[in-house]
Amino acid sequence: MSSNEVPAQPGGPDGPPRLRKEPAAGPPPHPLSGIPPGASETTRLLCAGTYLDDAFRDAVIDELYVHEERFAAPSLGIDAARVLAHALRARRFELGWAALILFVWIVAIPLSHWLAAGYAVPVVAMGLGRFVRRAPVPAWIARGLSFLFRWYGRLLLTVFVLVLVTAAFGGDSGGDWASWLPTALLPGSPDSGFAGGGSSGGYAGLGAGSSDVSGGGGSAVFAVWVALVLPVLIAVLVALQRGQFARALARELSPRRFPDVMADPAERSEGLRFQRLRQRVRTEQHGPLVVYRAADPFCGAGEPFKPWSLSVELVPVEDGPTAPLDNGAILARIVPLVEALRTPSGSAPKASAVRDRLRGLEIDECVFLPADGLPTRADAPYDAAAFEEHRAAAVEEGGETRRHFLRIRVGGWNEGVVTTVFVRVHTQGGMLMLEVAPHVLWPLRRLFQDADRIAHHHRHHDHFGRAVWALTHTPRSAADAVLTLLRGLRSTWRLLTGGHRAALPEGPALAVRELGTDGEASLFQDMDVARYLRTVQARVAAGVTTALRDAGYRTEEFEQRVVHVADGGVYVESAQGAVGIGDHNTITNNGGLTSPSDSAPQKGRS
Repeated sequence: MSSNEVPAQPGGPDGPPRLRKEPAAGPPPHPLSGIPPGASETTRLLCAGTYLDDAFRDAVIDELYVHEERFAAPSLGIDAARVLAHALRARRFELGWAALILFVWIVAIPLSHWLAAGYAVPVVAMGLGRFVRRAPVPAWIARGLSFLFRWYGRLLLTVFVLVLVTAAFGGDSGGDWASWLPTALLPGSPDSGFAGGGSSGGYAGLGAGSSDVSGGGGSAVFAVWVALVLPVLIAVLVALQRGQFARALARELSPRRFPDVMADPAERSEGLRFQRLRQRVRTEQHGPLVVYRAADPFCGAGEPFKPWSLSVELVPVEDGPTAPLDNGAILARIVPLVEALRTPSGSAPKASAVRDRLRGLEIDECVFLPADGLPTRADAPYDAAAFEEHRAAAVEEGGETRRHFLRIRVGGWNEGVVTTVFVRVHTQGGMLMLEVAPHVLWPLRRLFQDADRIAHHHRHHDHFGRAVWALTHTPRSAADAVLTLLRGLRSTWRLLTGGHRAALPEGPALAVRELGTDGEASLFQDMDVARYLRTVQARVAAGVTTALRDAGYRTEEFEQRVVHVADGGVYVESAQGAVGIGDHNTITNNGGLTSPSDSAPQKGRS
């Protein structure tokens, strides 16, 4: 089995045989080349997203690093541990740049005799413009106030910089300009336009006047130059910080180098806590055992896509023998039919050219266990022998909390669209219950998909354009630096004081793959998902029908409730009533004819 599939699940010596497909008569077709989850394109873009979106990065760190008591959600088609590695690395870089930018501001203020504080008012005005634009007020008011604040800040900043330039290049009158700046532009002077006190403190040295150009005036000119160079230096740091992301996309996150996991610096640069959690996450995220929390048992699988269930009476065929029909026997009929979807149709040369993602279909058995009751996270039964005991018991017991599912997965669009169908069968009291829970992981956010484009644009942009971009982002640099350091301090404080390592284990609250999507998909992707679901569900229904027929039971009732029509629509009777998937059809149930428009809505995407 390739490294991107769920680990092998050998059967136990005393339990029922594991579900498998008997070998075909002819040679098996060559499968599509598998890509390990840690090297998939979706994993690469999620790693890039940790450098682009601080909220996404913080959520990943909080879920997988801070909350050590939480089990990792199933990561279908990705490696969440590698995303965590880059999230920690991106946060370390961001904290370093934020500390450096804030340090430059702190050092420049006293060196400039508080002239650098004159940037505060225009920066705050421009910040208010951005804030008001998103305020919950009528749009025309928000746009008007935002316009006034932004342009007031820009004009004030322009005047301040022009005065600094004039003072710096004023020659012998530099001391006069330097003396006038605190009283005319900066807070703290009774003659300024800003609120403040007298011209004491840092302004005292600047108030010496032009009579002391050679002494205090020389110091004042130096202060002016410090204030004038400050935004240029900050702009350089902002540009270098942005270049960090661009360099990462060109090196370790490039499509050429990313598949080499061992060469990734993010995997090697983290501490002992990460090394320990990395192994635990990789054990949990791709294992056949799913430890869940009751509020969200399918966390990690994506968005529910029209789940359905039905129950039918097991009626023997007249004058015919019947064989015992247990859950494992029914599932064993489903597996070969679903596995056959991997085989391309047509002659061998044409079949080898088929790129349909159904050729890479994965099917395995998984057992859902609640996290409640486990003493520690390390006590979860992930080893093969312990899992086999749970699987052998769960497949027939039909329990409420421990549940056995057949998991069928199709990873399309480079794992960008993952379609998973969970199938559960249970026979009880002469009844057959079939539960089908399709889930879909939709494409990543557009920002993440455009990561390479953004990095390429930054690397190949002309120097003037990059300079303008850096200067426009300079005014907010100090506030962003403070917020970044506060977020890092908050995360560290929660890590030190939360006591999560000693807490009772919990199921996953979030899934990395789900955090990275916004639910948007193209028409092509919607069509592929619909095709995968219809094809897999048709084979599931066919397998159940075959199992019923071979065991000597009638299949008419089941076939009436699962109807396949030419357009691929599937009609089932759910717990809410008769439900139709498709258009212009009717459904027959025990209550008579029901129109699809009269059926109760189901949770999930239509």
